[in-house]
Amino acid sequence: MSASNGYLKKVEEVAAGPVAARAAEVDRSGAFPQHAVDALAAAGLMGLISAPAVGGMGLGPRAAAFTVERIARECGSTAMVLCMHYAGVNVLEQYAPEAVRKDAAAGRHLSTLAFSEAGSRSMFWAPTGTAVRSNGKIRLDASKSWVTSASKASAYVWSSKSVNGGGHSTIWLVPAGAGGIRPQGRFDGLGLRGNDSTPVTAEGALVPESAMLGGDGKGMDVMLQSVLPIFNAMTAGVSVGLMEGATQRTIAHVSGTQFQHSGAMIADLPTVRAYVARMRIQCDMARTLLTDTLDALEGGRADAMLRVLECKAAAGEAATQVLDLAMRVCGGAAFRKDVGVDRYFRDGRACSVMAPTTDQLYDFIGRAVCGLPLF
Repeated sequence: MSASNGYLKKVEEVAAGPVAARAAEVDRSGAFPQHAVDALAAAGLMGLISAPAVGGMGLGPRAAAFTVERIARECGSTAMVLCMHYAGVNVLEQYAPEAVRKDAAAGRHLSTLAFSEAGSRSMFWAPTGTAVRSNGKIRLDASKSWVTSASKASAYVWSSKSVNGGGHSTIWLVPAGAGGIRPQGRFDGLGLRGNDSTPVTAEGALVPESAMLGGDGKGMDVMLQSVLPIFNAMTAGVSVGLMEGATQRTIAHVSGTQFQHSGAMIADLPTVRAYVARMRIQCDMARTLLTDTLDALEGGRADAMLRVLECKAAAGEAATQVLDLAMRVCGGAAFRKDVGVDRYFRDGRACSVMAPTTDQLYDFIGRAVCGLPLF
């Protein structure tokens, strides 16, 4: 195993150990997977993409996507918390103070994104929240619609309208404990039940102007260059992980369950084998496109952004199909918790509606291939 792939052993140990051990309980109770975050931190994996100079591993989007994919095979909630942390850290690595970057690398700082707003919904690139100068500080007012790790994050990578009115938007590092910042209640959702994803409001929240990340009016650049590529690759990875986890459990069920009256296994039925084959193909296709996307990003290929747009849409759609098939193949047993495919079925629905949504991505992809501007 090469040095650059040495992290995979740590990922496997955490995924197969503490993450897997309590994944069903996280789904049942909706509890935040703090035990998993602590285990990831102890293994140094919260600093996976942080620079070695601040104590991180210095790896990039490929390692991040592969890591969340492996975690998602066991627990979608933990994978999404980690995905949002890496997305936030990718911004912090470029613009945040060294002390914050060191804390993130050491697992003392849990990061997340606070982009989507009630006023613009999943169109995260169009914040309606404001940032105005007030007595030497910046006053933030906004209604963020969904923030993963809302009550557990150390700080939010937060978007607002620009201060000076020029440009599109501005990004800030906003401490979760700042006055006027309030997560709204407890998440009790259909899927990804432990990811603590709730609305967060800012009412007269004050931050120093030095909390600005990337310059006033430069928020779109930060979103498109620092966030979108790694975020789309990772969310595609989460979808692939959920598909893989459900496929493995489906195969185990049909290969290990016998019809007592005939002695045949469920897998002896040709229709069942055909469904499982379709699951395997869809999962492998999504993984292949994700891998090609990572190759395009690392190689600076001309089609890199197109692949970034495609990989999340393709993986999200494939996950919906694969997880539907998992429920169908496992039949009535799929509704029992011991088979373990129902939570994948529910978790897998999230990626298609997570900004940028699959429908938005189809529009972006269509614009790109027709030579039209994305925005």
